[in-house]
Amino acid sequence: MNSKIKVGILFGGRSAEHEVSLVSAASVINALDKNKYDIVPIGITKDGRWLSAVNAVQLLKDHSPLESLPEHVLLPDPRKQSLVNVSQAFPLSAQHLDVIFPVIHGTYGEDGTIQGLFELADIPYVGAGVLGSAVGMDKVIAKQLLQQEKIPVTPGISFLYSEYVKKPKDYILSAEKKLHYPCFVKPPNQGSSVGISKAHNRVELIDAIELAARYDRKILIEKAVVKSREIEVSVLGNDEPQASVLGEIIPSNEFYDYDAKYVDGKSVSVIPAKLSKALVKKIQLCAVKAFKILECAGMARVDFLVQKNGRFYLNEINTIPGFTSISMYPKLWEATGISYSQLLDTLIQLAFERHEQKKKLNTLYSPTTDWYKE
Repeated sequence: MNSKIKVGILFGGRSAEHEVSLVSAASVINALDKNKYDIVPIGITKDGRWLSAVNAVQLLKDHSPLESLPEHVLLPDPRKQSLVNVSQAFPLSAQHLDVIFPVIHGTYGEDGTIQGLFELADIPYVGAGVLGSAVGMDKVIAKQLLQQEKIPVTPGISFLYSEYVKKPKDYILSAEKKLHYPCFVKPPNQGSSVGISKAHNRVELIDAIELAARYDRKILIEKAVVKSREIEVSVLGNDEPQASVLGEIIPSNEFYDYDAKYVDGKSVSVIPAKLSKALVKKIQLCAVKAFKILECAGMARVDFLVQKNGRFYLNEINTIPGFTSISMYPKLWEATGISYSQLLDTLIQLAFERHEQKKKLNTLYSPTTDWYKE
């Protein structure tokens, strides 16, 4: 009898971070203990097709023809908890999954949408739930919630692009008056710095808004925290989360953009970050507090901007942080004393723990009279 845990690794997806997800997934698959887990790779193409194959990561990386491979779907049926082959050329078959490890960064993977499907299917899964994923992904909503709880965040303004095109000058003047230059322009629901620009003047600001609008219907403009250091901390846990040691990113470009993160290989990480013990403790406590406020679970990486005087701002939270070989989330835990494979084990156990807690809750209610039949 096979006692291994059958874990579905979900990657790719309809996201601007599709390529990053493929590299993360390959790292996770390679690091999982094959004596403990039966691994089921589940790739989602850029147009949304699901496929399951041993070499699915490589197939998506190589842009291989996929027409001959069977298509799959995850059934939103709690009785099945299965990945089902739905191709006409193959007999209908189902593959039971014990747990899902989503490694889809960004849209349709980190924003609560796929988590809703996991909930309907009643399958344990790694990471934050629907609410935590959705609010963590939306930088505007996250910023508002954190501000209410006195978490320091970078000053900013946000608006719908549809409102901006009606009165662009009003929004430009408002940003200049409230934030000044330089400032950052972001699509609030993207990650990996996709669509983000640093504007030093009005011409650059207008161009930056147009770029951000290609990725989101909302626009976020934030005041640049000048002469600040980029500090990151990893958080792990459910109801009692813990924070890792801190790390510092020294970007190769003017800011930590997509190329600096993944392409040029010139950015430098310093672990542990050279900060005072008192400041480290404050940032760790702030990261854990933010994790709880935003209803996160399992994992998150929290990014801060720290000034020379010790003042810091929470920049953003990532509920499915990168898991590549150079990603800060696993590297910070490794420096804290948890190896990559141990970290994966812990995340899977946290998924089971959270699922068991939810199973104990009542989802049905029986009225004392059958009033609805009358």
